[in-house]
Amino acid sequence: SPCRSLAMSSYFNKTCPAENTAGIDQADFWDGRWDAHEVGWVIAGATAAVSTVITLCTVYLHAHNYTKPKEQRQILRILLMPAVYAIVSFFSYRYFRAYTYYSVSVVAYESLVLAAFLMLLLQYIGESNEEQRRVLKDKEKRNIPFPFCCIRFRPSKPYFIHGLKWSVLQYSLLRPLISIIEIICQAYDVLCPTQYSVYYAEVYLDAVDFVSISVALYGLIVFYALVKERLAGRKPLAKFLSIKIVVMLLFYQSFIFSILQSHGVIKATEYWTATNVADGLSALCVCCEMVVMSCVFAWAFSYTEYKHARSDGAGHTSVFWAILDSLNYADFLREGWRGLKFLWDFVRRKPGTHAGKRSRKLLAEKGFAAEQPLVAPPEYGLDFTAAFEGIESGDSSP
Repeated sequence: SPCRSLAMSSYFNKTCPAENTAGIDQADFWDGRWDAHEVGWVIAGATAAVSTVITLCTVYLHAHNYTKPKEQRQILRILLMPAVYAIVSFFSYRYFRAYTYYSVSVVAYESLVLAAFLMLLLQYIGESNEEQRRVLKDKEKRNIPFPFCCIRFRPSKPYFIHGLKWSVLQYSLLRPLISIIEIICQAYDVLCPTQYSVYYAEVYLDAVDFVSISVALYGLIVFYALVKERLAGRKPLAKFLSIKIVVMLLFYQSFIFSILQSHGVIKATEYWTATNVADGLSALCVCCEMVVMSCVFAWAFSYTEYKHARSDGAGHTSVFWAILDSLNYADFLREGWRGLKFLWDFVRRKPGTHAGKRSRKLLAEKGFAAEQPLVAPPEYGLDFTAAFEGIESGDSSP
């Protein structure tokens, strides 16, 4: 059909539609005129400022009550999300000709937020890696969540927690790298974000990004389904949805405005192309929505549960050092290194990396079997037949 032929031809188009007009608006913002884009600047700037103030207040309250650093370090990273999105959206609206550079940069922060959220959930079930493994070792073999329900997995296996962490951490490594590549490609006019074409980089980078974020989100879903009983009272679903709402708003708004622009509903102006107008409307909406989302984040990641959690005799952490601690992402690097080290040991079949008898014995020696009930060893006496049966079954009793 003609429509299908037109759609297919766009994938093999060697030319990319221009994002910006040749003319540049030299009008001064303070010249007394109130054009539509100048009104938009005021609205975007005001709402971005409000979002930032709300976010900073919430961050201050957590930093002032920094009683559980391992948890609150991740919370402070997540709380910055509405302010980061609002500020970047304002600049992408104000400097609309550089919209692509801003839009690909802000997505990189999303990857850090998802990794911080996983680390927060892990802290909820156990403060140390040993405690986290001890919780997972009691989980029975089960079906993996939809859509791969036919596959069964055993959370107690030694490699499960490392695979789970890497399913999310890989996105926090890949997405910033993709953003850097997109910025370089845009600078050399080989990105073409407005159209998928095999001759431009966008289609390939988006494909990698789609697979990476899908794996990360699925890893979070698997972990939540596994430990949701232990997360009761910590509002894990509200926390996760607040993060995803921000991401979905940005994605679906851009998609809707792009459809309106491609169907001629959004028109070009003297200095703004139709693409500029669509991008500007999306950025303006994000600025306004982040006011609401900053309030939602303040509720979902409330500081009140940490207000009286300081143990007796514990020193007080200053607000400055609390914020500085949250900006130190060395814990992500440590977790990534642990995962790579475990993978290397797993390939070498080092004891403790597989679910065999030697691994179970090693885990027991490390204390992971401490919670198992003590059972008196069987006494075989002089019954040699029973004694050899016990040895074959793995019993080490005398």
